[in-house]
Amino acid sequence: MVDYHASNNQASSGGPAVYMDPREQENDWDRDLLLDPAWEKQQRKTFTAWCNSHLRKAGTQIENIEEDFRDGLKLMLLLEVISGERLPKPERGKMRVHKINNVNKALDYIASKGVKLVSIGAEEIVDGNAKMTLGMIWTIILRFAIQDISVEETSAKEGLLLWCQRKTAPYKNVNVQNFHISWKDGLAFNALIHRHRPELIDYDKLRKDDPLTNLNNAFEVAEKYLDIPKMMDAEDIVNTARPDEKAIMTYVSSFYHAFSGAQKAETAANRICKVLAVNQENEHLMEDYEKLASDLLEWIRRTIPWLENRAPEKTMAEMQQKLEDFRGYRRVHKPPKVQEKCQLEINFNTLQTKLRLSNRPAFMPSEGRMVSDINGSWHNLEGAEKGYEEWMLNEIRRLERLDHLAEKFRQKATIHESWTDGKEAMLTQKDYETASLSEVKALLRKHEAFESDLAAHQDRVEQIAAIAQELNELDYYDSPSVNARCQKICEQWDALGSLTQSRRESLERTEKQLESIDELYLEYAKRAAPFNNWMEGAMEDLQDMFIVHNIEEIQGLITAHEQFKSTLPEANKEREAIQAIQAEVQKIAQYNGIKLSGGNPYTTITPKSIDDKWHKVEQLVPQRDRALQEELAKQQSNDHLRRKFATQANIVGPWIQTKMEEIGRISIEMNGTLEDQLVNLREYEQSIIEYKPNIDQLEGDHQLIQEALIFDNKYTAYTMEHLRVGWEQLLTTIARTINEIENQILTRDAKGISQEQLHEYRTSFNHFDKKRTGQMDMDNYRALLVATGNSLGDAEFARIMGIVDPNNSGAVTFQAFIDFMSRETTDTDTADQVIASFKILAADKNFITAEELRRELPPDQAEYCIARMAPYSGPDAKPGALDYMSFSTALYGESDL
Repeated sequence: MVDYHASNNQASSGGPAVYMDPREQENDWDRDLLLDPAWEKQQRKTFTAWCNSHLRKAGTQIENIEEDFRDGLKLMLLLEVISGERLPKPERGKMRVHKINNVNKALDYIASKGVKLVSIGAEEIVDGNAKMTLGMIWTIILRFAIQDISVEETSAKEGLLLWCQRKTAPYKNVNVQNFHISWKDGLAFNALIHRHRPELIDYDKLRKDDPLTNLNNAFEVAEKYLDIPKMMDAEDIVNTARPDEKAIMTYVSSFYHAFSGAQKAETAANRICKVLAVNQENEHLMEDYEKLASDLLEWIRRTIPWLENRAPEKTMAEMQQKLEDFRGYRRVHKPPKVQEKCQLEINFNTLQTKLRLSNRPAFMPSEGRMVSDINGSWHNLEGAEKGYEEWMLNEIRRLERLDHLAEKFRQKATIHESWTDGKEAMLTQKDYETASLSEVKALLRKHEAFESDLAAHQDRVEQIAAIAQELNELDYYDSPSVNARCQKICEQWDALGSLTQSRRESLERTEKQLESIDELYLEYAKRAAPFNNWMEGAMEDLQDMFIVHNIEEIQGLITAHEQFKSTLPEANKEREAIQAIQAEVQKIAQYNGIKLSGGNPYTTITPKSIDDKWHKVEQLVPQRDRALQEELAKQQSNDHLRRKFATQANIVGPWIQTKMEEIGRISIEMNGTLEDQLVNLREYEQSIIEYKPNIDQLEGDHQLIQEALIFDNKYTAYTMEHLRVGWEQLLTTIARTINEIENQILTRDAKGISQEQLHEYRTSFNHFDKKRTGQMDMDNYRALLVATGNSLGDAEFARIMGIVDPNNSGAVTFQAFIDFMSRETTDTDTADQVIASFKILAADKNFITAEELRRELPPDQAEYCIARMAPYSGPDAKPGALDYMSFSTALYGESDL
């Protein structure tokens, strides 16, 4: 409101003085009414042009401002045009009283609009007082053209000045600080026009040192294209040291009103740009989520068949390579995917928070790409991992067993084949047909010794067959050759049995014709054969391969070996006794002068062969000692590896469990501000990350254990698999907790929630979070809502649950709770607001064109709208019309994704 008060001073000419409210002192009429002649000239021209810009709407105008308003008729008409209201009917008489009455009606109308006119009387206007008339017109201009201008709650003059400063700020050589000197070079006028209608002015060609050209250019363009009459002369402005402020304000106010429609359009465009930017960002985040989810699911889809491949390998080396490939997967390929999965969940939570804050519906990923789908696929992946590792270890055990059995088969088969070499030829010879009685008897005894030897080899044949059978059952890759060799041995063994029986029958038929063989030879043969077999068995046992998995097993073998060594003295006595028999034979022959032809007729086992084998046994014993001791050292080393892994695992396992429990407590406690909590959590996360070398050390120890083929560990209940899963869960949990705090900060800042409110929300939530899990069921959440002042019926509670639990999980998190509390109390952009903004840009039409969008919006957002708006099909539709109403509604409905 503009107030006028009587002045305590009188003008030097004797007339009354006029001034306004002290708040508008810069707009005061000169107290002494002693206007600078140049200022008065500028005011007279400007005010006249301003009045005519309105009077022409009524089909008239004025020529002389102090003369043409004297009868009050055009004054009343001017007020009716600029106000849009009807004044009392004027008096048409020509007398002075009629004129005074008309002017008073005009002055009374001005006063009715809250303007106090003091010392401006109808008589001065009727008498044609130029200064009073100009003062009255200025009052009208202030009230109807300037007073309503306000930018950021400033006064009228300050608001108009601020508007000019903002519009001309980007232009060089323009610095609007007032309504006089700042406009003298004409650049400010041109900048105002160029800012709103750049096609009318070539601003870059204007020169600061040519004010006349600049001013005339602006005045002519404004009059021709903007319908703003020329209210001032360029020469008057240039030739005046300080142009009249009121004249400049009046003229500039015409520019403000001419561009007011553009101002509204700019505001509407800003609102639309803001909404579109939010939508574009959200769509970008949705696309990122979909791509990251698709990539992760595709990686899982490709990886699971590899982990489910159970095609066995033929050799230990091939299976060891499979195990090494699996370790590489665990060390190199999987950790980045664990981070991707965690980041995916964080991005999903952040996106949902942003959607809630911008009053958008929750994001529902495309089918099969929900966080729960990814968790399910991840669970299947880890199940496949566990099964794959167990299968590989079992295969390695199987192949190790197969290699051991195959080598044992070959060794026993070689020994047996060496023994049977020539036996068939021996059994099929007919030497007994031409032999003497003594020779026949000798052959019979020799055959009996052979049968004893044959019986002694029966166990070995059975062992060979049993080993071959076991290799078949364990699916040994070279089973056909094993079976063929075993079959050949068995067939040969059966043939030897038949031939042995046949030879015995032949010898027995001639036995009656033979005399008894020397008892010493016979005794030697009988004792030498089993002793020889014992030595062969001992050599076989001493060279037998062994496989053990712990210290107890190797100690058992060492104990058995020590027991064997304890029998050697007794065996040596038997050897000496056998050799004594042979010595006795030699002694008797020498004593009786008997010339022995050949060796012992009853056996092929010579004293030399017994001694050779005995020496071989003596050599194999220390070799066996060394092999057993080496295996003992290996098992002791393995036990050390077990203890080393167990010691570290028994520290790391409880540490992970403790950290998980601490994070659980931190997530429901309220210590300090959210920023303090975020700083503390990040420091806590860093301390966890710094613990990673302990996990790496444990992985190294575990690799050594696997390379040593250690399959059990009695010193700890922790496995590397359990610790890996615990470590990954720990990293994921701290990252999720940090993300929850960040989302709370985002919600707090966007919704204007104070720290005290947030503390109150957390206290209330914790009270009803009975299990301290960071979430609650529907019953406890309903109790929480009632406690926070929400009156709930079943329908209202169902609506709220649809907001806080859109996926119907049956659980409500703290983030969802504060989102709901802030959403219920915070004003946000709505579809109706966006529709209203588009309506402004469309000049009140029910549709908008692509040309209008490109003119009012930034290029990328204009094209964004054009691509998504459907054609308008209303009754007033025109070619190229676009439906902005359904588009605005869709922004707050279902997402394009």
